[in-house]
This record gives sequence, C-alpha cells and structure tokens, in this order.
Amino acid sequence: MKTSLEERLNQILPRLASPDVLDNRGAGGEIGFWIFDYPPEHEMQMRSWLADVIEPGLHKLKPGLRFATIDLFECVISLLEERGLLTKAFDMQLKQGDEAVLKSLRSVLKEDRLAARIVEMTGAADLDLLIVKGVGAVYPMLRTHTLLSALHPHMRDTPLLMLYPGRYDGLSLRLFSKLTDDNYYRAFSLVS
Repeated sequence: MKTSLEERLNQILPRLASPDVLDNRGAGGEIGFWIFDYPPEHEMQMRSWLADVIEPGLHKLKPGLRFATIDLFECVISLLEERGLLTKAFDMQLKQGDEAVLKSLRSVLKEDRLAARIVEMTGAADLDLLIVKGVGAVYPMLRTHTLLSALHPHMRDTPLLMLYPGRYDGLSLRLFSKLTDDNYYRAFSLVS
C-alpha cells in the first residue's frame, strides 16, 4: 500500500525533530543529508507546508534549535545581482537563447562556489539543521547531486534536508520524476 503525500507530509516534522536526524544517528557515520521527495505537481503544497507547519513546528517542538531554510533560486539570483550579471543574463537569453546563457553562467554557478556561498549565507557551521528548497527552480542551472557533493565538506556535523520535487530511490535523483541526475547515494530518504 502506497503512502499518500498527506501522510508523508505529516511524518516530516517528527522525523526532523528526532535524534536520528538531528544527531546524525542511524546514518552509518555519514553526514546526515536527508531528502524529502514529493510529486513536482505538489510544489505549492510543499512550500505552504514548509512555511505553515514545518518551520513553526520546529520552533515549537525544539525551541533552542538553530535552523535555517535557504531557497536555491533566491541564492542564485542574489549571486547574479551582486556580480552585475542578472540583467546581462536576461539580455543574453533573449538574444542568444537558453544554451548560450547557461554556458555563460556555468563558471559563476559552479556547485562548489555555490556550496561555499550557502554555508556563508546561512552560517551552517553554527546550525543544528539546514533546509534547502527551490531545487526545481534552479534547473538546469544547477545539478542537485553535484551541489550535495560540494556541500559535504562544508557541513561538518550539520544535518541537511533537501526538499526535492521528483523521486529519490536511495541511488539516484529524478528531478520532476523524469530527469535522471547522476547517481547519488550519500543521502537518506527522510520519509519512505
């Protein structure tokens, strides 16, 4: 019997507040990278659940918990704005197309640079949990498996939850339940 999305959503908060996640127990000695996958057509429901249930629920269940949520799309936009590239990227896309702008931005949006920026923006070393959202919005500018790999050396003992619009089977990520990323097996499914 397949668990409904509603039932899975209701399991997020208790799992996030559990010692397994927060203390990296049950993760085979690996850094606690967790993925909650969901059908991409439920993106708006997931955003609402995060803002209305998960974040306030963590504050209530674990009042001293230091956590942050970062939106990858907002992170990319702010990086491009800081470097004076956002308007140029829009212009290039209109004149030369998607491929040209993606190729042009590749060096700016390297996953290792973005990982360092995420850690800096959130103060991840001082957090008890980092939540990452906005994965679908940054496609095809970023590859999730590469970003996760780039985050590993930065996160130390800070667990990470990535909200993923697609499927994760413990071996591979399928963005939008269609696009297969390279294998990534260092994360754990938060909820089955």
